[in-house]
Amino acid sequence: MGAQLKIPARCKILTRRLKRRGDSGSAALEFAFVAPVFFTLLLGIIQAGIVFFAQETLQNAVFDSGRQIRTGQSQSVNLSQTQFRTQICNEVAALLDCTASTNGVSLLQFDVQAYPSGFTGNMNSSPLVNNDLPPLNTFNTGTACDVVLVRVYYKWPIQAPMLDWFLVNMANNSHLLAAATAFRNEPFTNQNGGCS
Repeated sequence: MGAQLKIPARCKILTRRLKRRGDSGSAALEFAFVAPVFFTLLLGIIQAGIVFFAQETLQNAVFDSGRQIRTGQSQSVNLSQTQFRTQICNEVAALLDCTASTNGVSLLQFDVQAYPSGFTGNMNSSPLVNNDLPPLNTFNTGTACDVVLVRVYYKWPIQAPMLDWFLVNMANNSHLLAAATAFRNEPFTNQNGGCS
């Protein structure tokens, strides 16, 4: 049997310390590799959640404004296009900036169209032109018993870097939020006994 080498106690303590220190930086190094991907995905998830929440907020604002048209409240006060915009903006102000614009065109666009004979034979297509939203200016709330279509659009600028490929759906790095409601106006005047 060979002689065993005796390691002094000091060397054993030093060896243990060096072993512990050798593992201490590995977690930081692993985090440095994973952190950019993690934070990019986290930012993308937050941005997507805000966009979807803004979409739902815009849809609720359109339903509320459409209800006032449907019941004749808007017609009784001769609601103007500017007042209608203000009405929508008041409901979505927490998430959407109605005063913002790009190239002089407001990010919030809407059109309100009335169809006295109903939708029969009428075609409504996407308002996008060359994958961008032009200014819309149709505003006709109709009269009692008219069918009305209210469409509101908002160009949401996407801020998430590297994840815009799944959020962007139009030109200028934007996501188009669209909300619509269609209804028949109630017979809110005294001349109409009901809608046929």
